[in-house]
Amino acid sequence: MSASFTLTAAKREETGKGASRRLRREEGTVPAIVYGGQKEPQMISLPHKDLAHSLENEAFYSHILTLDIDGESESVILKDLQRHPYKPKIMHADFLRVQKGQKLHVNVPLHFVNEDKCVGVRLGGGVITHQMTELEVVCLPKDLPEFIEVDMTAVELEQILHISDLNLPEGVESAELSKGGDHDLPVVAIHKPKGSKADEEADEDAESGDDEA
Repeated sequence: MSASFTLTAAKREETGKGASRRLRREEGTVPAIVYGGQKEPQMISLPHKDLAHSLENEAFYSHILTLDIDGESESVILKDLQRHPYKPKIMHADFLRVQKGQKLHVNVPLHFVNEDKCVGVRLGGGVITHQMTELEVVCLPKDLPEFIEVDMTAVELEQILHISDLNLPEGVESAELSKGGDHDLPVVAIHKPKGSKADEEADEDAESGDDEA
């Protein structure tokens, strides 16, 4: 992976809403928890500014992160994030410990490439509609991709790409597809825009046919 992320955190003993509010207000830190693996869950706090800065990088959400907790390192992934409903504040974060031989369930961003060269758009006049912007994958930590590329070059008008059409890296599988074929959800589609000239001409032809009848 091209990026690496290390955050400094501290253990915390106090729990509850009052303690969390005090951390956010007085110390400028975010209450969080680290869980999973063979260890007990650990309550921690980390600087709001550091976490907020890291979250600006898309790769942060699908990378194995390093938490330096009072001098001890933990390899984790970001599992959940709670934000304030209208203020630019992070309220709480959940981190899951990473174990070498244990598979992870992680949401990985989808990168749609060559949309400007897409046959359905360039020749068919279609409009691209994204049904997904990320995909939940299952893989070992060593196989975790930063993103999954979706090449739109050959996608035609009125074509829909499903999860099964994606080219997943070796060792990576879709969490949805593992549930069965009926979970092969749509990812992206190209359709003719409503109200297009072609639609108007088709409507006019249909009306002319009715008049002749």
